[in-house]
Amino acid sequence: MMKVNEIFTSVQGEGSHAGQLCTFVRFTACHLRCGYCDTEYAFYEGDSRSREDVLQEVLDSGIPLVCVTGGEPMLQKELPAFIQGLLQAGRTVLLETSGSKDLSGVPPEVIKVVDVKTPGALMKEGYEGGEPSPVFSKTHFHYPNLDTLLPHDEVKFVVTSRADYDWSIRFIEEHGLAEKTQEILMSPSHGQVEAAQLVDWMRESGFPGRLNLQLHKYIWGTEVRGV
Repeated sequence: MMKVNEIFTSVQGEGSHAGQLCTFVRFTACHLRCGYCDTEYAFYEGDSRSREDVLQEVLDSGIPLVCVTGGEPMLQKELPAFIQGLLQAGRTVLLETSGSKDLSGVPPEVIKVVDVKTPGALMKEGYEGGEPSPVFSKTHFHYPNLDTLLPHDEVKFVVTSRADYDWSIRFIEEHGLAEKTQEILMSPSHGQVEAAQLVDWMRESGFPGRLNLQLHKYIWGTEVRGV
């Protein structure tokens, strides 16, 4: 069984597939608590459904692009088998994950969109004396996942401050992300960092990626579900 929060079709709001029609499968549960989270309802709300039932509903949408998200979808034990069913049906699969759980079992055909949490995202355990805290460093990311990244995968950073931006740039450089993947995304935390300010920082540092804005928030606002 899988615990599903919602299934809907909309346009992909982020990343290299932004603007394309996409069927979203949002799973319930997340072990992280980001201060800017805009899907807190997915922490607990949802219904238990069979993998076959969920797969059929997604395939019935007829949309070739599918985004598997959450919450944290990697908490679903049947996720690998569910994704395999999507791939066998010819769907292009995006997997949105924090990367804090082991990704070695994800089929290589899947496009992983790994949202690396910054210290500012996890406020209670983020910065300590101006530096990332030991608790944050141990829990925010499963570092062996860096070895699973393929050129078609995407790595995203949501920054809440200049300190977060600088931390993200160091992470990118220290782990050679520009050599691992073709898409590095930098997003301003909605209501905390203005897009224009982030662009200034990107120009200043020569950021090797792209600005990533959440199109759905510009189209429908911040409170509407299922979009």
